[in-house]
Amino acid sequence: MKKADVVEFYSRLAEDNPSPETELEYVNDFTLLVAVVLSAQSTDVGVNKATRLLFQEVQTPEAMVALGEEGLREHIKTIGLFNSKAKNVIALSEKLIAEHGSQVPADRDALEQLPGVGRKTANVVMNCAFGAETFAVDTHIFRVGNRTGLARGKTPLAVEKKLDKATPQPFRLHAHHWLILHGRYVCKARTPECWRCKVEDLCAFRPKSSAPAHRKAKLQPGD
Repeated sequence: MKKADVVEFYSRLAEDNPSPETELEYVNDFTLLVAVVLSAQSTDVGVNKATRLLFQEVQTPEAMVALGEEGLREHIKTIGLFNSKAKNVIALSEKLIAEHGSQVPADRDALEQLPGVGRKTANVVMNCAFGAETFAVDTHIFRVGNRTGLARGKTPLAVEKKLDKATPQPFRLHAHHWLILHGRYVCKARTPECWRCKVEDLCAFRPKSSAPAHRKAKLQPGD
């Protein structure tokens, strides 16, 4: 994608949502970290349902350790892989207490040393908690990057590096949120809704999908 097209691409996404935020619910940096760890292979909606009551009770590493693995499992048992996630969250809480003064580190290397925290999770935390210009490549961003031609790559890391190189200011801080939301609600995995996509003409994906019959019937000239 040409530089001018990249600017136009982000400009259109930003027009509808100038200050996008994660759809995960959290109270502070620690609960953000926990929510992102829990969100692996799970939906944000599912995580939010499980953590809503949890985060009323637990907002610090000390409180999480006091709750214990069994207590945490009871809160998150509706989330996929909840057993291993509960183990990781308790372990990372203990590590934060022992090595970081109970504070979530802003450094990627330190974050990735925490149990259950990979590069994508670290990037989300760095961006949402500390305002770092990171690109957390999940399945949505991987799909959008490759499908549109914005950042093609065979691995999440390859897509991340291309996004980092291709994305200019002033779009870098919010870029990964715009791309996630676009992939989640418009550029869907099975059938992208090209007929209502604001960047359809800039996108390399072929063939473009059209509006379903029932939707076409509702559309009026000029819609």
